[in-house]
Parts: sequence; structure tokens; C-alpha cells
Amino acid sequence: MKIRAAMLRQMGASMPYAESKPLEIAELELDRPGRGEVLVRIRAAGLCHSDLSVINGNRPRPMPMAIGHEAAGEVVELGEGVDDLEIGDHVVLAFVPSCGHCLPCSEGRPALCEPGAAANGKGTLLTGSIRLRSHGEPVHHHIGCSAFAEHAVVSRRSIVKVDKDLPFNEAALFGCAVLTGVGAVVNTAKVQAGQTTVIIGLGGVGLAALLGAISAGAAQVIAVDLSAEKLEIARHLGATATVNARDADAVEKVRQLTNGGADFAFEFAGSEKALESAYRMTRRGGTTVTAGLPAPTAALPVNIVSLVAEERTLKGSYIGTCVPVRDIPRYVSLYKSGRLPVNKLLSGSIRLDEINEGFDRLHKGEVIRLVVEM
Repeated sequence: MKIRAAMLRQMGASMPYAESKPLEIAELELDRPGRGEVLVRIRAAGLCHSDLSVINGNRPRPMPMAIGHEAAGEVVELGEGVDDLEIGDHVVLAFVPSCGHCLPCSEGRPALCEPGAAANGKGTLLTGSIRLRSHGEPVHHHIGCSAFAEHAVVSRRSIVKVDKDLPFNEAALFGCAVLTGVGAVVNTAKVQAGQTTVIIGLGGVGLAALLGAISAGAAQVIAVDLSAEKLEIARHLGATATVNARDADAVEKVRQLTNGGADFAFEFAGSEKALESAYRMTRRGGTTVTAGLPAPTAALPVNIVSLVAEERTLKGSYIGTCVPVRDIPRYVSLYKSGRLPVNKLLSGSIRLDEINEGFDRLHKGEVIRLVVEM
């Protein structure tokens, strides 16, 4: 079938993207789903910094590629062997497919699935297949999703069924921002009621983490960012205090607010400086969690003596250490009960043809989550 999709031919285009137009809205050929695959009509897809990091070259991927990964849609066709879904089901895409058999999957850590990571790196589906073409030439899949498109063929292991009464633009957020942000708090860090937290970097993922910390019962949820506007949003969402990262004494302010340092500091800015600050904002015995994705060459100088003598912990968190089939329904349930108001992260919607301008707005920090609605 023929579809319209946002295709990236080459990384590293100059900004503004409204002028350089790295994303071409192209007519692509999409094959029917193979065994274990599903054809999904994409209804909404969020613009995420992970997409931006592919466009600017910070996350190298094979080209050309149809990008987009945070999305929701409805099932149109089932490939052979898929017998637990029905045509018309509403689904959320999860950008790490899990094989269910490798060591991480058998340990209950599907976010670290080895075949899934290999397929994502190669730009294929979990089976190793490529279902997209442009004039007969293969077009790679973006982390198993390629969601800035009218339709997508994805692995059955890349989707989770959700309730039909959940609006598509809200459902899309659960595929990345909510999984990654809330998951970093409740799965990676396992924040308990009464503990203190600091959130650095208030994009969609960081603000989802802030909501997750509030829902988990954290006694303090301190928000840190360079943007006064985002700090205001954090206050509106329930942050107990805010600190501007531009302040020379930002670290000391957080330490004072938490009587010597937070139990947990979360870094979502994708910056070495932000991660270093997060580490310094934690107390003796505290934990620093990072889910930011800086350039592959980025490195962090760590004071090893403090790591040892103060028993600090420094952890990475990928897709919120999640089990998508478990966590997405849980987070949707929390949202419906009013305890996780992720709809407040939505900044508006755009057309597929406006996607380059949308990424300019995301880069400038003008929006939290823009959603392409098909």
C-alpha cells in the first residue's frame, strides 16, 4: 500500500528545520504485515527529543529512515500467528520490542532485550525485515515504529492494547514520555512515599517523571530547568519547589531545600553538566538516575571517593526500566483515576506537513509535547 510518512534521508541538517527541511513528507510503499507483525493505522504521534537526536545526528541511525516512535493507533490487519488482537483494537507503540527469550527478557527486563536492541540499531523490525520502500529501495524503520506516517507495520511485540475510550493524542504519550519518565521514578529508582526527589530537565519526559514522583508520594518534588516558563509549568503540576539551573548556586539551593541533598535526583536534560549537578544534589547514600541521551562522545567525571565513601548510586534508566505490557495499562489506570494527569503535558497538535517546524519549536523549548494527528 502507499502511505505518506516523514522520511529522513540524511542526519545533521542545519537549523531552523523549517528552512533546511530534513524531514521529507514522502509517499512510501508499505508491505503487508508478515508473521508476528501488525498493520496499524497511526492516529497520533508525539514529537520527542529522541527523534530530534536522530535528526541532528546525536543518535546515529542507518539512512534513509522513516522516523517517529511515540504513537497510538488502531489495528487494521493482523499478520500470520497474531491471534490475541482484533481488527479495530486501539494500541500504543513501544519502541523496544521484546523477544521474550533472551537473558534480559527472561530476567523480567524487556527494555534491555538483546534482539530488540540489535534490530533497532539496524533499522529493522524484530524479525530483521524491512517493510518500507521508496521507489523500490529500502527505507529503515525507526526503533521498530516509524510512527510519523499514516500507517505502520510493527512487530506484535512492539504494541500494547489500550482502552478505546482513551483519546489517541493522550494515548500516544504513554509510549515514551510516560513510560520513560514515570518508569524512571517507580521502576528504576523505586521512590517510596516520604522520600525527596529532584527532577532536572522539564521536557515531556521530565514532567512525566515529576507527575510520577507526586503520584508515588514523594515528600519533596523539586523541579530544575533553565526555562522560567517550564518552571512555572512544574509549579502548576505540583512541584514543591523550583530552582533555575542558571543560578550559580543551584546545587546549593537544592541541598538546602532537602537538608543536605535529595534521596533521588533524576536527570532528563541529556547534558553532562546537568548530570554532574544531579549527582551533587543527592545526599550521602543518595541515588542519581539519568535517562537523558547526550551525544555518544559525552562523558561524566565522577568523584570516585564520594561514590565509595558516601555509598552513592549512579544509574541509567532506559524506557523507564519498563515492562510495557504491565506498565502502560497501570499508568493509564492512574491517569483515569486523576493521579497521573499526563494530558496536561500536551502543547497542541500539528499536521504531518508541519513536522519540521514542530521540531524547531521542540528544540527551542517552546512546547512540552506536540502531537501529529493523522
